[in-house]
Amino acid sequence: MWTLDDVLRSAARKFAGREALVGGGRRLSFADLDAAADDAAARLQAAGITKGDAVAIHGRNTVEWVVAFFGAVRAGAVTVPVNHKLAAPETAYILQHSGATLWLVDRDLAGDGSAAGAARMLMLDDGDGGLFAGPAPAAPPAPVALDAGEPVEILYTSGTTGRPKGCLHSHANVLLAGTGSSLVYGLGPTDRVLLAMPVWHSFPLNNMLINSVYVGAAVVLLPEYHPLHFVQTMQEERCTLFFGAPIAFLMPPRMLPHFDSFDLSHVRAWIYGGGPIDAVTARMLAERYRSDRFYQVFGMTETGPTGTALYPEEQVAKAGSIGRYAVAGADLKVMRDEVTEAGPGETGEIWMRCQSMMLGYHNDPEATAAAFHDGWYRSGDLARIDDDGYLFIVDRLKDMIVTGGENVYSKEVEDVLAAHPAIAEAAVIGTPHEEWGETVTAFIVPKADTALDEAAVTAHCTAALARYKIPRIIRLVDSLPRTPTGKLQKFLLREGV
Repeated sequence: MWTLDDVLRSAARKFAGREALVGGGRRLSFADLDAAADDAAARLQAAGITKGDAVAIHGRNTVEWVVAFFGAVRAGAVTVPVNHKLAAPETAYILQHSGATLWLVDRDLAGDGSAAGAARMLMLDDGDGGLFAGPAPAAPPAPVALDAGEPVEILYTSGTTGRPKGCLHSHANVLLAGTGSSLVYGLGPTDRVLLAMPVWHSFPLNNMLINSVYVGAAVVLLPEYHPLHFVQTMQEERCTLFFGAPIAFLMPPRMLPHFDSFDLSHVRAWIYGGGPIDAVTARMLAERYRSDRFYQVFGMTETGPTGTALYPEEQVAKAGSIGRYAVAGADLKVMRDEVTEAGPGETGEIWMRCQSMMLGYHNDPEATAAAFHDGWYRSGDLARIDDDGYLFIVDRLKDMIVTGGENVYSKEVEDVLAAHPAIAEAAVIGTPHEEWGETVTAFIVPKADTALDEAAVTAHCTAALARYKIPRIIRLVDSLPRTPTGKLQKFLLREGV
């Protein structure tokens, strides 16, 4: 089995002069990208990186981010992609938990540098203190023996306890995740893939970026998603494939009066994930985008990601479903309990096993053991099976909120709220939102004889949480509903919204 470094070296030989990467006014061929990875690997080795060291890469979708990633892989490091939307305390935790020895970060995200902790900090640029500052290394990087079964990524995903968990993936995991999903929509060497969703997310990174290099497709980078820049870039770069959260597709037709004037006829696959699309919306998108080539993908960071798919011909007839079967290289079953599979008309938890399954949660053997049962990963997602065998997500055992394709765990937000001196207790839920899927909603019981308003709550959360995790709906209440034994009844909060 190849390593990710083998993938890049092979692509550079086969597709040397063809365009591999576009972004920030730069255009790199596959040979250019290979040479840039060599340069980055040599610089990282000069900075003291050796095989097995964790290197955190914290930035937006840029050529520098991609080069640093492949350079770290070539140097034998374990990469730690970091969410660029995190607040400083959240970043500090990931750097500490991953054991990162080096923090590569966009200059405007570095803050005062205190999040680095024990890690050395270098900027993802060629300025002072930048990884790419100064002349090119005089010698190529020292060769590092790599094996496909060795760890290459720690991808952080929020845990039910409120602290992120690091999914440890090998080279083989990553390649098999991308291969399985690409068989759904046929990613190939003539494709031009727009990467506008954050590259630190598992699907954009493993299934889009890395798999594009694997098959020889070009990748066009948009630093951050913006409705206008999205459709402009799709048109100007003649992109053929795009992946995004449902909101990424909904915003352009709603916000751009001249949306219909853009030529998107060259796009052969529109892929969405992170939430379902109903039948009315599916018809609207097909009409406005003048395409019937929409796919939905469902998976999770733990699985590579890999999972299921809803194909173009199923978008309306089975709207809201995540599909019927697991994709190639994966298997799935819905369990009513630990021994009984659910059948049509029944609901149960989705269990999965796949070739791209994580090696485990980094430094968390207890959580790893709890996540599996006889080799099957217990997703925590509850699904209903219809009479045709299609799966529909109905709830989450893990109490996760999905807003605009981003995952928010209520416990994490509740812990931040509990630290406010004027808050006695708080409960956080997701409430339905037409555009974002769900909105973070907080029910707060103020302490007696204290002054508390929504502005104070928002200001408090802003200092500790990424923007998308901050409650958009805040309700001050006298008490929270509980059972006689004191357990919080969140379903009553949802019913009252």
